[in-house]
Amino acid sequence: MPRDMLISAFVTLFLVVDPIGLAPTFLAVTEGLPATARRHVAVRACLIAAVVLTGTAISGDWLFKALGISLPAFRIAGGLLLFSIASEMVFGLRIERQSRDAEHAVEEHVRHIAAFPLAVPLMAGPGAITATVLLAGRANGDLLVLAELIGVIAVVLASCLAAFLAAGRIGKLLGVTGNVVLSRVLGVLLAALAVQYVIDGIRAVWTS
Repeated sequence: MPRDMLISAFVTLFLVVDPIGLAPTFLAVTEGLPATARRHVAVRACLIAAVVLTGTAISGDWLFKALGISLPAFRIAGGLLLFSIASEMVFGLRIERQSRDAEHAVEEHVRHIAAFPLAVPLMAGPGAITATVLLAGRANGDLLVLAELIGVIAVVLASCLAAFLAAGRIGKLLGVTGNVVLSRVLGVLLAALAVQYVIDGIRAVWTS
């Protein structure tokens, strides 16, 4: 995978998953748990998300062929979906939704919070799955490129693990204002990437 595509893949997944933005949600979900249990939840959540996204990267092309969906069509649909997520980030709606999901999960059962809502849908949600499928489509069957994408997924989820383990310090460092500003800036960048996906899809349809 060329360096620019590798950087683009990392930036896209990093913005969609938003490890730093998930830190406050992690704190809310694991509130009241001892430090050992919090570490266990963080590791388990990252492993589950890794399995989901890696499976998506490997089977995405096969799924397209089985359903008769063209990559340009999915690029357009995926771009629109990513744009909706970016809009939520810019207007602060995503944080509110994540908080509601987190509170609901804690009320249901604390043992399942690693799987829901941390792994799915906050880390490996529709946006991350869509971005992974789109990025895997660039591989065109090249196993080396696909392996590099899986490596990018591992790096992003490792960032999530690091953010979860340092969640308390990150929250204090950024403060409420810092978290809000960071979420808005990342949302604008993600919106630009989403528009680019739509443009690429339309261009591919037009040329074909």
